Amino acid sequence: MVRIRRACATLALVGATVGVAAVPAGAAAVASPRSTTQATTCPTGWGSLAKTEAAATVASVTNVRTGRHTCFDRMVVDVPGAGSGVGYTVQYVTRLYQDGSGREIPVAGGAVLEVRVTAPAYDPDTGAATYPGRVSRPLPGVDLTGYRTFRDTRFAGSFEGDTQIGLGVRARLPFRVQQLDDRVVVDVAHSWTATG
Repeated sequence: MVRIRRACATLALVGATVGVAAVPAGAAAVASPRSTTQATTCPTGWGSLAKTEAAATVASVTNVRTGRHTCFDRMVVDVPGAGSGVGYTVQYVTRLYQDGSGREIPVAGGAVLEVRVTAPAYDPDTGAATYPGRVSRPLPGVDLTGYRTFRDTRFAGSFEGDTQIGLGVRARLPFRVQQLDDRVVVDVAHSWTATG
């Protein structure tokens, strides 16, 4: 009887060992396939009304650049040496009109944001251009291929210390403006919803 119990216990132990050995290594770590993609939560509450900051600088605009992000497209106006003293007015307009002349500058897209930065695109002492933009032309070095929101950019000029840019977007979408050291940042959301 003792032998039969030992034999049964041995067979049970061998069976358990063989059963564990038959499972491939790492199989316990494999879970059932599930989607690991999650929606990105995007900032909300920006709105689409005009945003302004009253400040001015004699430092000059030297560059305008853009970038794509998960929740928004971004435009950055660089004003080296301005610190936090760059003012702006950013607002949706029906049409973009050049300061001084009143000339209309066509901007492609479902809506047009006028980006006005209170910094000249020229050297105030000499009048020499510090930014290579040409009136009514797309911004130099800016390629909007693959952008979800941005459609067009146009340089409207620099007049009496203000630099004016037209930004064509897909539709009237929420945006925010941030004044950071030596630059003004304009972010336009991809949609009105809270996901990217």
